[in-house]
Amino acid sequence: IFSKASSSLEDLGESSSETDEDEQPVHRQEGGTDLSPEYWGIQKLAKYVKGGDPTATLIALCSMRDLNLSQEVCQLAIKDTGCLEVLINLLDTEEIKCQTGSLKILKEISQNILIRHAIADLGGLEIMVKILDSPDTDLKCLAAETIANVARFKRARKTVRQNGGIKRLVMYTIIRKQHDIKVSLESSYQAEDTETARCGALALWSCSKSTKNKKAICKAGGIPLLARWLKCSHTNILIPIVGTLQECASEPSYRLAIRTEGMIEDLVKNLSSEHEELQMHCASAIFKCAEDEETRDLVRKHEGLQPLSALLDNSENKQLLAAVTGAIWKCAISRENVLKFQEYKTIETLVTLLTDQPEEVLINVIGALGECCQEQENRGAIRRCGGIAPIVKLLTATNSALLVNVNKAVGGCAMEPENMSIIDSLDGVRLLWSLLKNPNPDVQASAAWALCPCVENAKNSGEMVRSFVGGLELIVNLLKSKDKEVLTSVCAAIANIAKDQENLAVMTDHGVVPLLSKLANTNNNKLKRHLAEAIARCCMWGSNRVAFGETKAVAPLVRYLKAKDPLVHRATALALYQLSEDPNNCVIMHENGVVKLLLAMVGSTDDALQEAAAGCIANIRRLALATEKAKYG
Repeated sequence: IFSKASSSLEDLGESSSETDEDEQPVHRQEGGTDLSPEYWGIQKLAKYVKGGDPTATLIALCSMRDLNLSQEVCQLAIKDTGCLEVLINLLDTEEIKCQTGSLKILKEISQNILIRHAIADLGGLEIMVKILDSPDTDLKCLAAETIANVARFKRARKTVRQNGGIKRLVMYTIIRKQHDIKVSLESSYQAEDTETARCGALALWSCSKSTKNKKAICKAGGIPLLARWLKCSHTNILIPIVGTLQECASEPSYRLAIRTEGMIEDLVKNLSSEHEELQMHCASAIFKCAEDEETRDLVRKHEGLQPLSALLDNSENKQLLAAVTGAIWKCAISRENVLKFQEYKTIETLVTLLTDQPEEVLINVIGALGECCQEQENRGAIRRCGGIAPIVKLLTATNSALLVNVNKAVGGCAMEPENMSIIDSLDGVRLLWSLLKNPNPDVQASAAWALCPCVENAKNSGEMVRSFVGGLELIVNLLKSKDKEVLTSVCAAIANIAKDQENLAVMTDHGVVPLLSKLANTNNNKLKRHLAEAIARCCMWGSNRVAFGETKAVAPLVRYLKAKDPLVHRATALALYQLSEDPNNCVIMHENGVVKLLLAMVGSTDDALQEAAAGCIANIRRLALATEKAKYG
């Protein structure tokens, strides 16, 4: 009697967490006083649905199904006439035909946000979760599809979980015959099993948008289930299965499972599907999973980089493009993958996507280029393709995530002197400097990192820096930041800026020495390295060496030599060598046991470390001899 209708889950791609209300019920707009014939038709049927015997109710439900339930007027008429409560009550009866008829209507009208909230308010989800235990497969499928529709907001997802719905859905989606999935899909149970799996997967997909539900799916044994169904060839199952996976891939435990259960190969395979929605979800899953190095290697091993690059040509589908560019960005973190992207001319294609794209695409495109331009060949390729200008133009954006990636890309390009000339001519360095005022610490830090190669490779960089009114005061004041990455990047920038004596003099006037000294007791190795470099450079002006001793920077620096990072050793030795030009500093160093630590480094294969360590020891020794001579004559 009741024909099956396909479920349209238009907002399943939106991620959320258990703590975020991702869907608020909208207030109904009051229209005119004239009501449509469909509205009156439902009002007439309502009395039979409410007060008839099972046969009359069934006939009324059939008649209601004949109406266009996708129209909002019909959906709201069912709610207004009190039919919604009756439809939910029918689910709690023993009449399977009435339950089926009711669920078919609820499945259709639950596309409406007001209806979804009303179903949850009336306790409909609790009853539908119980129906998942029914022996009637069609009834269970309808219940699962309706749950998929209703569970698009936080409270509904929570209700499903708290009533044991997640475990039931996982068990329900498992193939009834415990054979290999390929065998099962070829068996006489194929149609029934695949439809059951499709509906269950849709419901799990909706529920997986909440963090606690992701954990519940895992606990219920959902990961191996998803891995098995990922090997099937039915697109209508694969889409919700991969949709669930890409939602869950925000959790580290799922990313590990996706990698270890062999799912990367299947995700890569489905990138070549003819269905764009499936391609999008596969790319999105790879995007999230490729945060991990081993996954990036697996994508390359299973030859996933080429289809990702090829999908860039489909620039009309923005959702697909966002997922693909995201996957390329994260995969490009590994140098081996960048070399493959060079082979596929991916960089050139990415440059063409720097304009007329939505922000979510631009963030990923510029992120990918930022990773790729760490390779010298790609820095030249971006320039030859005319990519420098559109990248620099994006420095005027307002989106923080975009700015962080743009800053990295500009900094990467600036490592090439020829690129730096173009960046400077486009006012790129001034724009970067202005981003140091941005309230977002990630933007500040990325801008400061980008300034390092700009200052290093610009012609007349000292004069360029002085041309920014208030620029040196701004960067010195950032040493007061509470953010470790901001402090580290600013120290690195100061170390570069301080190569120019005039700029060093100005920074000294702005109090760079005491601010650097205040940071000396840090436990962060990265900050230790760049702080030591900045101190070494700042020693080159006036009485700064003495000032560092007076502001108690010397003793903490000696302790840096106990760190395990050789880059910290080199920077620290250079700083101590400069500081050791002051006799008082030599005394402090000696008292803190610097000689023994430096002696071990004199034999280093790092020439800079070896020379600095030897120079520092020599200065301490000269002071000791001079003191001895003065004392004993």
